[in-house]
Amino acid sequence: MSFVFSQLPGFNENPIYLRLSIVFIVILVVNGLWSFFSIVGVDLQRTTRSTRKQVGEVLTESFEVINRSIIPKAWLKVSDEANIPGGSGSRVVTWVNGRQSHTYVAFSVLQKRGWFKLGPTIIETGDLFGLFLLKKRFETNSRLLVIPYLIDIAKFPAPFGVLPGGWALREKTLEVTPYAAGVREFVQGDPLKRIHWPSSARKQKLIVKEFEKDPLAEVWIILDSQKSVHVSRDDDPENRLEENWWMRQKQDFKLPPDSEEYGITIAASISKYYLEQKRELGLVSVGQSYMVLPAERGQRQLGKILETLAVLKAEGNIPIWGVVGSQLRHLARGSTVIIITPSTNGKILSAMMELIQKGLMPVVILLDQASFGGNNDSADFERRILGQGISVIRVKEGDDLHAVLETTHTLFKARLVD
Repeated sequence: MSFVFSQLPGFNENPIYLRLSIVFIVILVVNGLWSFFSIVGVDLQRTTRSTRKQVGEVLTESFEVINRSIIPKAWLKVSDEANIPGGSGSRVVTWVNGRQSHTYVAFSVLQKRGWFKLGPTIIETGDLFGLFLLKKRFETNSRLLVIPYLIDIAKFPAPFGVLPGGWALREKTLEVTPYAAGVREFVQGDPLKRIHWPSSARKQKLIVKEFEKDPLAEVWIILDSQKSVHVSRDDDPENRLEENWWMRQKQDFKLPPDSEEYGITIAASISKYYLEQKRELGLVSVGQSYMVLPAERGQRQLGKILETLAVLKAEGNIPIWGVVGSQLRHLARGSTVIIITPSTNGKILSAMMELIQKGLMPVVILLDQASFGGNNDSADFERRILGQGISVIRVKEGDDLHAVLETTHTLFKARLVD
């Protein structure tokens, strides 16, 4: 090597150049080998306790950096590439001995709903001088579903003058309910559990029971997802991780000043309330697409509603009165229709009157546009709705939704009596 460098001009007169060149080459070789062996045998395991969380809750993830080789690792930079806003999985891990691992826990306050992929995760390492940097990418198929923020409601207003049990619908159903409507002869395909054995023994042939729908009226939530009526303010989020991650209390979470998020939270909370009351509940909204969830009861229905609301975006073009009109023929008489909207268009009143004429009971939850940064004050529109004898709840940005949804009904009823 020294012979090769000696042939270059200037090296015989200045041997310092030769020495510096040799040192530089040695540094490159050593650092290159260092970087190569620093990434060899590195593995990562990323786990989370739950893949279904709620807005406002804290996501806890465990990152285990494993060194499967016998060569220690001086430093490893872990970069969390997941699209979770506010994710805190990125760290720098120093000195992981051979055949050992280093584990740390990351906490993230979930501020947005939707589906999020838990990855990829990239580990970067290199030599001590930073001349060579090598990366290793770890893909994952795990996803996290963040459902809307939920408020526990103990009571919610029913339309005035309607008995709690609703009206008898007198509609036959294929489902088995506590309400038998009569009997008929067995037909091929009827389930055996519907056979009425006393009648079958008396008539010497198989007789089955017929059922009618539960007289508890259905509840329908119609959520306004028209893009042009929703407003929001671009405020900085106030949910700081260091303030509440250790408390793990979702009540510390504050909804962003966005009428869309308020509407979705209200719809999810009311759905949970009615389904826990064992009522049949359906959901209608027109966001990215026309979405209708038929009225059902039970936890399965709640799961479907929360998953639907988790990905719903206010990107629709159909106004709320158009959505109401399209559903009129499909709603059973006596049903309660809860309309959630920030719109103050007078055509909504016409849609409400059509619902009443069809024997339906409307309840309007009016999101005050002005409080969210819009131009329309909904106070006058609220009075117009009340003037028609329709239940209405006005919600402003920053309101305590738990208190508003539970107590406003009594106030409005007293106002109507006066």
